Amino acid sequence: MYVAVKGGDAAISNAHKLLADRRRGDRSVPALRIDQIVEQLALGVDRVMAEGSLYDRELAALAIAQARGDLIEAVFLVRAYRTTLPRFGYTNAIDTGAMLVERRVSATYKDLPGGQLLGPTFDYTHRLLDPEIAAGSPVDEPEQRDVESGRMPRVSEILAHEGLIEGDGDMPLDHVTGDLTREPLDFPIERDLRLQALARGDEGFLLALGYSTQRGYGRNHPFVGEIRIGEVELELEVPELPFAVPLGHIRVTECQMVTQFKGSAKVPPQFTRGYGLVFGQSERKAMSMSLCDRALRAREFGEDVVAPAQDEEFVISHSDNVQATGFVEHLKLPHYVDFQAELDLIRRMRAEHDARRTDHVEQQREAAE
Repeated sequence: MYVAVKGGDAAISNAHKLLADRRRGDRSVPALRIDQIVEQLALGVDRVMAEGSLYDRELAALAIAQARGDLIEAVFLVRAYRTTLPRFGYTNAIDTGAMLVERRVSATYKDLPGGQLLGPTFDYTHRLLDPEIAAGSPVDEPEQRDVESGRMPRVSEILAHEGLIEGDGDMPLDHVTGDLTREPLDFPIERDLRLQALARGDEGFLLALGYSTQRGYGRNHPFVGEIRIGEVELELEVPELPFAVPLGHIRVTECQMVTQFKGSAKVPPQFTRGYGLVFGQSERKAMSMSLCDRALRAREFGEDVVAPAQDEEFVISHSDNVQATGFVEHLKLPHYVDFQAELDLIRRMRAEHDARRTDHVEQQREAAE
């Protein structure tokens, strides 16, 4: 049976004080401000926003500070806060073709309408520690060019013009887009819900699965059609008004993978798509998401499901790091009753085993005599 532990409240209160003390650290070091986290740890902030499903840089930065840099704990805090917010409605689908692009690269076409933009990336750094950062050396202003107006077409639109890639995934008019934050998942699920789950899934888990598809555990032979990062406008339809109301801009990362498909009796040979879209600047997450999206479409293209990344229930059920953390860390909670039952069972089984062994030895001895 469970036994009440005396002094439990006091111990928990002291644990909270100790946590706050460790969070603050050395008092002689200036306290870390939220705006510093927003500006200088932006990629960590973006990850917490993406996996927490809440676009708010200050709240994500606060969660990172409160969690002492533990990003999964920060995601947990953001998700918990998110549940307290009212839902006013759903914005219109964003148009990434009209994105104000700050980074855009393609591995399939060198010369693109609008050009390729390297933007802020680690791709060409030498991965050597820079002591000048620790010294607080001044940073040069980057070179910038005038913003180009007009749409910047996607690579998929170029391929679609020749009919070499599948359609852009338009939903039937009678399809109601699901919302996994409001309704429990019931497998099998439609692609819209899969993409929602992948967008807020753990980056490391999706990275490992995406990597597995490239190593042969699946039927992916992908090309990065395009990665683009930039700001898009959000608009909300208001019944009282004849036009959509602009709500502001958010930064997103979009990735479209172009993958081979041999075709079938009904579909000619063509390229297929894997898609990823996440909050903020998060290329690795968007690429991993698009690889997993394409792998999870195996049944749609009549492909054999032979790898973990192609198993919808396996991927979606284990991609959520908040759920995974809760299930793993619940093992820290008292399990005294369960363990005592297991301990008693093992003792009885050991006693029965020893008794059988003793009887067997006695029988061998009698047979020898």
